[in-house]
Amino acid sequence: MTLRRGFKAEAEREAARVRRELGLAPHDRLDPRELARHLGLAIVDAADLVTMSELEELERLQSFSFSAATFEIQNRKIIVVSPLRSVGRQNSDLAHELSHVMLKHDLSEIKELDGMPFRTCRPDEEEEATAFGGTLLLPRPLLLSAARRRASVEQIANDYDVTVEMARFRYSTTGVAKQALNHS
Repeated sequence: MTLRRGFKAEAEREAARVRRELGLAPHDRLDPRELARHLGLAIVDAADLVTMSELEELERLQSFSFSAATFEIQNRKIIVVSPLRSVGRQNSDLAHELSHVMLKHDLSEIKELDGMPFRTCRPDEEEEATAFGGTLLLPRPLLLSAARRRASVEQIANDYDVTVEMARFRYSTTGVAKQALNHS
């Protein structure tokens, strides 16, 4: 699947707008929990809803089957996040869920897992949320700033509380890696 034409540029512009609203410079770290508060969304730790042993059992049965999900209860959106994930992974998961809300995606597809129905977004909307979530956390200007400082992918991940995989993905897919090489 591919993102619709112009989506990446729109995501960069929207990420810049949101950062300005939050009073962040283009190269500042974005805390997805702060963005959720700004948008009026609640974040709930899954361990506040079920026991840690139940979460661990679910993880044992199917690794990474639950990281985060958004629910609407009495017209209020609530994001539930797994405490079993690293801070970097939680930030990516939260940014992904916030992206669904900001992009006004609709939980319209019904899927079934082990006889249990649940609602999800269409695959193209999942791809948009993944792309926009990464852009919120690591917009191109931030990555350019890091490249100018000669920060490694690992340093970027550490400095901005994201996973190394997220930092590597954004660094390579934004063209910053190639641009940094050309200016070395």
